[in-house]
Amino acid sequence: MAEVRLQEGESLENALRRFKRKVQQEDIIKEVKRHSYYLKPGEKKRLKEALARKRNRKKSRREVE
Repeated sequence: MAEVRLQEGESLENALRRFKRKVQQEDIIKEVKRHSYYLKPGEKKRLKEALARKRNRKKSRREVE
């Protein structure tokens, strides 16, 4: 759970900026999105394989350049 305490003399905008950065670093948003719907095991496997193919294509394109 991300928690940010206001420091003495700190503006609310700065504290909010620190909070957003902390949430992003802890991948809280990604985790919430992942748990927002159910994937069947077969769908999860297909998605994982598709992401692996995409990574490999991207990697091979970088090596060519």
